Amino acid sequence: MNELIEKLVKEAGLTEAQAKQAISTIKNYVVEKFPMLEGAVNNVFGAS
Repeated sequence: MNELIEKLVKEAGLTEAQAKQAISTIKNYVVEKFPMLEGAVNNVFGAS
């Protein structure tokens, strides 16, 4: 996940905190819309 955070900081101009919040928001959205993918999403983004 650190690689994704670094990519968002570098390419999108986000701060590290903003990048982490963006990832968390996307993760939560995907799990909300597709609950059957929760295990896969947690594997990719980490469980929180």
